[in-house]
Amino acid sequence: MKKIFNKLFLLSLLSLSVGCADFLEENNQSGLTADGYFVTLEGIEALVNSCYTPMRFWYGKENGIAMTETGTDIFTRGNGMENPPVALYNSDLSGANGPLNFYWTRLYSALNTTNAAVKRIPDSPLSAALKLEREAEVRFLRAFYLWHIVETWGGVHLSLDEVTVVQTTANRTPVEEFYAQIFEDLTFAVNNLPPSSIDYGRAIKPAAEAFLARMHLTRGNNAEASTLAKQVINNYSYALEENYADLWDINNIRNSEVVWLVNFSADQVLNRELESPDGDILLRDGGNNSHLFFLMTYDQLPGMLRDINNGRPFARFMPTAYLLDLFDESVDSRFDATFQTVWYANRPGTFSLPLTDGSTKDVTFSEGDTAILATKYPMTNAERDALPYTTIDRNRTYGPDDEPRVRDRYMSLRKFLDPSRPTISQQQGQRDAFVIRLAEMYLIVAEAEMNLGNMGEAASHFNEVSRRAALPGQEAAMEVAPEDITLDLILDERAREFAGEQLRWFDLKRTGKLVERVQAHNPDAAPNIRPFHMVRPIPQSQLDAINNKDEFFQNEGYL
Repeated sequence: MKKIFNKLFLLSLLSLSVGCADFLEENNQSGLTADGYFVTLEGIEALVNSCYTPMRFWYGKENGIAMTETGTDIFTRGNGMENPPVALYNSDLSGANGPLNFYWTRLYSALNTTNAAVKRIPDSPLSAALKLEREAEVRFLRAFYLWHIVETWGGVHLSLDEVTVVQTTANRTPVEEFYAQIFEDLTFAVNNLPPSSIDYGRAIKPAAEAFLARMHLTRGNNAEASTLAKQVINNYSYALEENYADLWDINNIRNSEVVWLVNFSADQVLNRELESPDGDILLRDGGNNSHLFFLMTYDQLPGMLRDINNGRPFARFMPTAYLLDLFDESVDSRFDATFQTVWYANRPGTFSLPLTDGSTKDVTFSEGDTAILATKYPMTNAERDALPYTTIDRNRTYGPDDEPRVRDRYMSLRKFLDPSRPTISQQQGQRDAFVIRLAEMYLIVAEAEMNLGNMGEAASHFNEVSRRAALPGQEAAMEVAPEDITLDLILDERAREFAGEQLRWFDLKRTGKLVERVQAHNPDAAPNIRPFHMVRPIPQSQLDAINNKDEFFQNEGYL
């Protein structure tokens, strides 16, 4: 979407002017106003394009990942995590939580920008056909933001009008009304979007069908979910990548499996986001930073220096032992594609290697020697001490009940590594963030058909994904029989397939399994999680700002 990137700075400025009434006050030296600009052809296209920008606040960002992957059965906090409450569900998860306030503000700003576009497109100079297409794009995006709002906070404030003045009252809209609007917007999008676009990343018909399938599954409309997912599978040119690992090759990001994504640019200037906190303009890093957060601090161990290929390790998130155990690496290729288990020496020399009794031994590394080995299996002290490199085994990382012993030495998620970065210190990555992959459509059909009692069809679509993941010659070992299909089996498969892709919290909430599976598989969060954690706390700053506090109040269970 080169055109969208090229207008990013201006578009962000305009979207902020729409979403914040006092941003452009009397000091408007250019004379440019929203009303004057959006009636032009360039202006209305700019407004539509600006509706895409907020996705970069969520995808590939630390707190967006934290809110969707940690505090689940498959990820917990690393030693570098900056917002532990969302991973732990402890008493600090409250209306004072900064990242939750950030996303409340950004998602409602995004909603307001889409509302403005929906209102202004009919009177714009676009052709009649393009008006329908652009409105369909914007309504698709509005549904996308509404889903994030309602799933995160529940039945909170719903507005479909452009807000240009400060509001001091808020409504409590039932979840059902949010979803009624989501379905209305997505139906319009499906009926009016083209099947493809020359602007890569722009909303198109199959993306709308795929997202609508996800929404129907979320609301228990299984027949509709299955039908729409099958349409995406059968009616377009999408195909599962032959090798799962190829999905994550930085040179193959735009592949046949991606139905919809958030695109980033190699030009970091074009990835920047514009904020206006307290009326001051501030440029933020808008690159994809997911390559930073799942990496343990390998560069602190003998024989290793930080380098581009191994990534810059922020150690924000670590896998639970349960996630590691979900993989049978003897038949499933996704284990090695997902996790880094070996680091090869890039700092030749002789080093003192700590032993389990507190003493040390000298080891010498040549370039390319094994310097670190991580394994999900336990080793004895004698086995670890006998090896000529650092060993991070299960007993070193996890305790007897799989609780983390340490949070800086663990098996790293490698899917999002970005070796295209020009320097070892650069945080901004150019990797596009996958939002919907074709594999999800197969698993939506599997889950929906299982819910409908069609176990043969459920197994057939499930096995399309699991067979693709098989190591050569192990396809039969990866298949399941119809009688073996269960909701937990599907959730396990979704964990193996989508780990780290900002779906897990939504998956567990949709299936009613969040509390059950966190209590069973995440020792960090298990003591704290309660049913009220199915929604997040409303930011206290929002509650303080309204004057109908008896009608709009904090979500149950939170202070």
